[in-house]
Formats: sequence, C-alpha cells, structure tokens
Amino acid sequence: MKLLIIEDDQTLAKNLEQVLVKDGFAVDTSSTREDGLAQTEINEYDCVVLDINLPDGSGFDLLASLRKAENKTPVIIVTARGQVEDRIKGLNLGADDYVPKPADSNELTARIRAVIRRNSQSALPVLNIGDLEVKPAEHFAKVGNHTLDLTAKEFAVLEYLAQHNGQIITRTMLMEHIWGSDFETFSNVIDVYIRNLRRKLEKHSKVSLIKTIRGKGYILGKYEK
Repeated sequence: MKLLIIEDDQTLAKNLEQVLVKDGFAVDTSSTREDGLAQTEINEYDCVVLDINLPDGSGFDLLASLRKAENKTPVIIVTARGQVEDRIKGLNLGADDYVPKPADSNELTARIRAVIRRNSQSALPVLNIGDLEVKPAEHFAKVGNHTLDLTAKEFAVLEYLAQHNGQIITRTMLMEHIWGSDFETFSNVIDVYIRNLRRKLEKHSKVSLIKTIRGKGYILGKYEK
C-alpha cells in the first residue's frame, strides 16, 4: 500500500516513515501544503496522513481542495490540535479519521489499515481466494490449515494482489504501491518476491494461485480473458 505523509516536523515524519516502511508500506513524504497537494495530483495513494499546521497554509485547506477535486483518497488527520471543534471541522471536510499527537505508531498503523480496508473494493477484514485466507489487519495469511511465514514486503505484495482478486496487477502498480516512487524501474526485485511468494503458497496448495499474464503482469485468483 502506498501512503503520503504531509508533516512539516522532519524528525516526526522520518520516524513515522521508518515505522510504516518496516510494516510493509511504500511511503512518500511532504513538508508543505503546496507540495503535498501536488503529490496527490500526480500520484495515486491508498491513504494520506495529514498534519494541520503546515508552514504555507492549513491542512484543512488542503483537505478541502482534495474533496473539491473529487479525490476520495482516505485522509487521516494527525495533529497536536485536539480541540473538539478542530475534529468536527476535519471530519466535516471529509477526513476519514482524526488522531491526536503524540500518536502511538501501532494505533496509527491499525487506523491506516482500517480506512484503506473500508475504501477498498473488499471491506471484509478477511480476504478469501480459494484455499488462501488473508487477514490484512493482523498481517496473517494461511493456505488451508498452514500459516504462511512471510516478510513484511511479501505480505504487502500478497495483500495487494488479494485486494485486487481477479484483476491483472502490472509491475508498475506493484512498484508504486509497494516500493514507492524511489523504486528502481529495472530492478528484478518484483520477480524475486513473486517467485518467493509462489514457492511458499504452492508448498501448501495444489493449484498455482499467482499467475503471470505474459506482457501484462500478475493475477491472484481466477483469470477470465
């Protein structure tokens, strides 16, 4: 999943980025309202984590601009401004959640996953594809009765494929949503992760769950031309 953090406190933004990357997210950061808004216009994000007090304007104005442009990306406001009036204003402008600072990283990660799940095509807390079961909120996956031992990035790839069950996912989509904008286009890392996932899935399944569609990408589940 790909996130955008709009936060002018560089130390806080960096610490949050490290926590989320470790948890399998691809993360872009911005420190100003103008740059943050520009990022949302050229990139597709699964969630925006937004501070209100920015050096060149209010995060409330940025949120209002997003919704006016019919950008429905989930937005979580994370700010030291915890007054009830600010929370009401943010929610009325279209925020999906509101977390006061200092935010617990585990709670924030859980809230991010929750709003992404609510916004996805499948709002179910459990994704089932054949004998594969994926629980995004718990970072848990199993095939039949066998729990899969996956790294954070392996789980992120599997989760993204599962959330788009039956759809072709291109290499570019995986690059952008799992590794972010700094990913090296010609790296073979995606092939490595897909190969490792296949090996772990097929160890416990009689069918090939991840299929390669030549010249197009990858698909999890049944593919109909």
